[in-house]
Parts: sequence; C-alpha cells; structure tokens
Amino acid sequence: MMALIRNRLAFWSKTLPGFKIAFLCLIEPPQEQHGTNTTIDMAKLTKRDIVVAISNQTGMVQHQVFDVVQRTLDKITDSLANNIPVELRNFGVFQPRLTKPRVGRNPNQPGSSFVIPPRATVKFKAGKIMRQRVEKLSRELKEAAERRTETETTAPNGE
Repeated sequence: MMALIRNRLAFWSKTLPGFKIAFLCLIEPPQEQHGTNTTIDMAKLTKRDIVVAISNQTGMVQHQVFDVVQRTLDKITDSLANNIPVELRNFGVFQPRLTKPRVGRNPNQPGSSFVIPPRATVKFKAGKIMRQRVEKLSRELKEAAERRTETETTAPNGE
C-alpha cells in the first residue's frame, strides 16, 4: 500500500511541483501521532479516535474495528428505540423515558403560553467506576483552579 502511495506521489510531484507538500500534509499525520499512541489529547473524543486507539492496541485493521464499534452503537440505539434499557457494567445504564408535558412561553410574545408535548428521551446513570474516576477529575480540576487563583493574587500587577 505504501509503495503504491509513493509511486503515485512520485508521479504527481513530477507533474505538479507543489503537489508533494500538499499531498503529504493530507496523508501523513504529524510525527507525534505515529506508532501506538494511546493517549488522546483533544477537546472531545470521537468515534474515529476510539477506532484508531483500539486498532493500535489490538493490531486489528481499522476497518474491522470501525465495523465492531458501529455495530455496538447500532445495537444500543436499537434497544433504546424499542424501550429496552442498556446496562454496561462499570460504565453506566441508558434508560429510555418519557418527559412530562410542560408549559412553554415565548419571550417575544408575553402572555402567550403553549403546552410542550411529552417526548421520549434517554437518561444515563453513570456506573460506580466511571463516577469515581470523574469525581477524581473534578477534585483535580478544583485544586488546579485554586492554585491558579493563588498565583494570580500573589503575582505583581503591571509587570
């Protein structure tokens, strides 16, 4: 596969002089992402990140891992759509539930109100291990915020 990419890259780089740099930027990830990187330092975790991490850890092909992850998510969705709760030990429980009807008001039209009908939603209750790990994170974030405020208050103003 890599040989094929190199051959095509050689052809296009001769044909279009600036093509090689643009092609490499699209195909090659930054150097720190090569290898078996299992930590993900991003604002959010995506399905793609999960697939790449599992593929790196297990040695399976990413396409196969994606298929397994997608089928898992589809099965969870189908179960919830059929009003069947999903319990994943040490992770949490997904439960379908119906919201109560409530009164809504339009702020642009004072005095007018309407009934918001009930609808199906999914409630998630975290499992014990997840809850403990997130609580640990909240303590760490709280301590970091306290340290930050201490350094800001002790730092000289203007310099």
